[in-house]
Amino acid sequence: MLARRALPARVVVLGERQLLQDRARQAGIAARYVEYDAASVPPDGALEVLPVALRAPSRAGQLDPVNARYVLALLDRAVAGCRSGEFDAMVTAPVHKGIINDAGIAFSGHTEYLAEKTGTPRVVMMLVGGGLRVALATTHLALKDVPAAITTDCVETSLRILTADLRRRFGLASPRILVAGLNPHAGEGGYLGREEIDVIAPLLQRLRAEGMDLTGPLPADTLFTPRVLERGDAVLAMYHDQGLATLKYASFGEGVNVTLGLPIIRTSVDHGTALDLAGTGTADPGSLHAALDLALAMASNERR
Repeated sequence: MLARRALPARVVVLGERQLLQDRARQAGIAARYVEYDAASVPPDGALEVLPVALRAPSRAGQLDPVNARYVLALLDRAVAGCRSGEFDAMVTAPVHKGIINDAGIAFSGHTEYLAEKTGTPRVVMMLVGGGLRVALATTHLALKDVPAAITTDCVETSLRILTADLRRRFGLASPRILVAGLNPHAGEGGYLGREEIDVIAPLLQRLRAEGMDLTGPLPADTLFTPRVLERGDAVLAMYHDQGLATLKYASFGEGVNVTLGLPIIRTSVDHGTALDLAGTGTADPGSLHAALDLALAMASNERR
């Protein structure tokens, strides 16, 4: 799909060149691929491919654990290029976590893998779309485990990472952050839970004294309304569905997943692999285009 689009910057696709050509042909896309050469400018209309070899032949929509290490090799090469300054940012497509684990490789997702590869002790997931920026204090936890995870350290680290990247990569000199409470009605004065009283509110008061612009803790059921949202540049939600249900309603198929706190810029699509659509040419590329656009904007802000 990128081959059909005028690109505002030099974009390099990592992968098996023959695989890309076969998939383009299968989907009825006329694409011209050339091998990536950092020292030369590609011809107009050509898409550069940095070749990474498959481990075994690939068929559209069919998973093969033999190619799990091919997927990780793509990520490793992209990370190396970003860290060396060869690339300004990386945009990732969805991966199938299960097939990588079936290959005997412990893998919980892009975010954790990239954090480990870059030696980053803590990262924050933020989704962008529909006019919203929503970051998460906790991510893929069972609901029963969330309250114990909402500690002062967890929320403070999330807010500091969010604030730093909004300044550095989103160009916001004084970011305004709306902070959700954990419980219904933000705890109703302690009658519906004490996390707001014991953890969130005291922390926000301390960070405000440092100059951070923080509003909350706010009841999540009214936080995502225009009157409240216009007072902030981003939201910090306490758990996955609290923040992402609204964002995905507003932007599914055009949202972007951003990993904050990394020494490199990484964006991704907001959806899974859609194996049933592989090779048909009917998959919606909207989220990939949005992820590319946001990565370019973040890189531009970082260079200023």
